[in-house]
Amino acid sequence: MKLERKLKEVLQARATQYPVVTLTGPRQSGKTTLTKLAFPDFSYVSLEDPDNLEYARRDPREFLNQFTKGVILDEAQREPDLFSYIQGIVDANDQAGQFILTGSHNFLLLKSIKQSLAGRAAILHLLPLSNSEINQRKPSDLTNLGVNKPDPVNFNGPDLLDAMFTGGYPRIHDKGIPPQIWLTDYYRTYLERDVLDVLAIQDMEAFGRFIRLCAGRNGQLLNLSSLAADCGITHTTARSWISILEGSFVLKLLRPHYKNYSKRMIKSPKLYFLDSGLLCYLLQIRTSEELRNHSSRGAIFETFVLSELMKIFTNQGLTPDIWFWRDAKGHEVDLIVETENGIIPIEIKSGRTVVKDFFKGLNYYRKTAKNEDGHAALIYGGNETRVQQGTVVLPWWAL
Repeated sequence: MKLERKLKEVLQARATQYPVVTLTGPRQSGKTTLTKLAFPDFSYVSLEDPDNLEYARRDPREFLNQFTKGVILDEAQREPDLFSYIQGIVDANDQAGQFILTGSHNFLLLKSIKQSLAGRAAILHLLPLSNSEINQRKPSDLTNLGVNKPDPVNFNGPDLLDAMFTGGYPRIHDKGIPPQIWLTDYYRTYLERDVLDVLAIQDMEAFGRFIRLCAGRNGQLLNLSSLAADCGITHTTARSWISILEGSFVLKLLRPHYKNYSKRMIKSPKLYFLDSGLLCYLLQIRTSEELRNHSSRGAIFETFVLSELMKIFTNQGLTPDIWFWRDAKGHEVDLIVETENGIIPIEIKSGRTVVKDFFKGLNYYRKTAKNEDGHAALIYGGNETRVQQGTVVLPWWAL
C-alpha cells in the first residue's frame, strides 16, 4: 500500500525554482520513494552503492557529466567533494531542476550545501508518515490552529494506543510488518551503522545505553551532566552524541520560548524523540495495550503530537516554528506554535476525558502574556471537538 506524501507537490515546485533541491530526513522515511515518484524521468544513483561511490570519488567530473537530464543523487553526503563540482555545473548552466540530492545526515549534508551551494539549493525535510497521510485525509490547517473549532469529521482510523505504538515509518505501513520486528532491525541496521560512520564509536554498548537513557528522559528538560554520568561517559561525549541523534532526525531538542517576557525563563531545551513507535521500542514496550497504564504514556503522547505538528510544517516546506514555555516557578505550556495568526499556546493531555485542570497552564500563560482572550488549543486523547474555557479542544487524530 503506497501512501501519497503531502510533500510531493512542494518538492516538484521547488525543482522549478532552484537548480538543486535537497531532501533530508531520517533513514527509511521514504525519501527515495518520494523522489522517484516525483521525478520519474530523472536518472537515479545511490551513493550507498560502493561502485557508484568509488566512481564519484575517482572521477567526479565524468561521474556528473554522464547525466544529460535531471538526476537524483541518493545519500549525497557520502561524497562531500561532489558539491563543489555540482556548483560549477549549475553556475555554468543556471537551469532549474538539475539535481535532487537526498541524505539522512542533516548536519553533513547541510554543511556541504553551505560551503558550495548556498543560494542555489532549496532545502526540504521529509519525516515519517503523518497521521493524515496514513489515514489519507487533509491535515489540520496551521493558520486555524486554536483559532476556530474545526468542522466535524468522522474518524475511522486506528485507536490512539495503536497509532502511538506503531509510529510513522512507511515500511511498517506499506508491508504490514509488526512494529517491534521492523524497529528492531531498523535500530540495529541503521542507527548503529550511522553512528559508527559519523563518530567511529567503538563502544556500541555505551551508545545503546545512552539512547535508551534518552528515551527514559523523553519530554524532560535536557540535563547533559546527569545523562553523561548515568551512562558513564563524558559531558563532551554526551553533547556530541545528542547532536548526532538530532542531526539524524532521531531526536528533537525543543527550545524554550521567551520572547518579550520580563520573567526569567528556563533556558534548557526539552528532549523529544521524533517517532513514537521508535520511542516505544526503546522503552521496551511490547504491545500497544501496555501503553494504557504505562508511566510514560503522557510523554509518548507528547512526542506523537509534537511530531504531527512538525510534519504539518515540513510537508508544506516550512521550518517548524515550535517551542515550549516554562517559567522559573514551574508554570508550563507544552508547546508554543507561531503561525500567521500569532502565537498559539498548546496543551497536550493523553487522557480521553477533558477536566478543568487541563486548562490551568494555558490560562496562566495567557494571563502572563496579558492576552487572556487569546487563541489556544488543547490536544487530548479523546474524540470530541469543542470550545471550552476559551480554548479549542481537539482530538488527537484531528492534526
